[in-house]
Amino acid sequence: MFKIAVLVSGDGSNLQAIIDQIHCQSKVAKIALVISSASNAYALQRAQQYHIPTRVVSRTTCNNPSDQILKLCQQAKIDLIVLAGYLSILTGQLLSLYAHKIINIHPSLLPDFGGYGMYGMHVHEAVIKARAKFSGCTVHFVSDGVDQGAIIAQVKIPVLATDTPHTLAQRVLVQEHELLPKVIQQIIDGVTKK
Repeated sequence: MFKIAVLVSGDGSNLQAIIDQIHCQSKVAKIALVISSASNAYALQRAQQYHIPTRVVSRTTCNNPSDQILKLCQQAKIDLIVLAGYLSILTGQLLSLYAHKIINIHPSLLPDFGGYGMYGMHVHEAVIKARAKFSGCTVHFVSDGVDQGAIIAQVKIPVLATDTPHTLAQRVLVQEHELLPKVIQQIIDGVTKK
């Protein structure tokens, strides 16, 4: 069984998309662990509804969250780590031992509107302010540079003249819910069909 860990920080709508399209439908893969950086993240409740094991690893309870995440993933024999709205930066051995096995979804067309401070609504505000003609979402491998890992896939959508950061965020999120599970499935197929 191909085992996935999903790292979250908030509502968990991308987690729900992975649950719906992978966890509940695949015969060869499952979400084996959900790790949250916040104990009050609604994503934890989403996972618990499907009896998926959850853990909270935050800077307030742990000196080095990345080391703790590595330990949890090794114990659970995780094959792929998915960052789905996870707002902390991963560092250290986790990145080297899980090289090319950690992916992230970002709400812009990287390399544009990425890097430190570019997350959530900040991204969409920057896109509108820059009067960009297009936005979208990117799934990429996680590296030691923030939002700098190799791009796996992108979906591009037009920025409408009537868009606000909020409406743009909603339209990008719809694309995220389709793209992230699709990329995960491609990775599962590449590993399980060898």
